[in-house]
Amino acid sequence: MSDRNDQVTSLLRDMQGGDSAAVDRLVPIVYRELRKIAGALMKHERPDHTLQPTAVVHEALMRLMDGEPVSFESRAHFFAIAARIMRRLLVDHARRRVAGKRGGEELEQVELDDGLVLSVEQSSDVLALHDALDRLERLDERQARIVEMHYFAGNSIDEIAAIVGVSERTVRRELQTARLYLRQQLKPLSTIVL
Repeated sequence: MSDRNDQVTSLLRDMQGGDSAAVDRLVPIVYRELRKIAGALMKHERPDHTLQPTAVVHEALMRLMDGEPVSFESRAHFFAIAARIMRRLLVDHARRRVAGKRGGEELEQVELDDGLVLSVEQSSDVLALHDALDRLERLDERQARIVEMHYFAGNSIDEIAAIVGVSERTVRRELQTARLYLRQQLKPLSTIVL
C-alpha cells in the first residue's frame, strides 16, 4: 500500500509540475478508489436514481483536472479534495431534484457511521447533512474538514492527522465532537441512527 501511496503522491507532484502524461498515469490508479468513495456516498440511493457513481467519479475527475490548479500534499489530500467535489456534486444534484419537487417536509433518516450511510430520501438527507456540515465549518473549519476526510473520502485517522498537522488523538477527539454536533443539528429534522 505504501508503494501505491508513494506512486500516487509522485504522480500528483509530476502533474503539478506540468507533466501532462502524469494525469494519464494517475487516473487508472485512483479511479477504483474514487469509484468506491462515490459508491459509498450513494450506497442507499434509490435504484432509479438518475445519478450513478461512475458519472459522479467522471465529473469529479473533470473538475479536479480542469478546474483551478490545486496543490495536492499527498494521496490522502487528493482523495479528500475529490470527496469534497463529489459531495458538492451530490448536493447540487439534490438541490435540483428538491427544487423540482417542492413537496412537503418528510421525516429524514441519516445514519452517521464510518460508512456514512444516507437512507430514505437521499436528496433531502444530502442537503440536511450538507447544511449541518456548513454550519460546523463556520464554527470549526478543522472539524468540518476532518469529518469530510473521514466520512466522505474514507481517510484513516493517521492520514487525516498527517494532512491536518495534528495528532491522531486530536483527530479522534475532533471526530467525536463533530459527530455530537452533527447529531444535534440533524436531530430536529431527522431520525438519526448511529
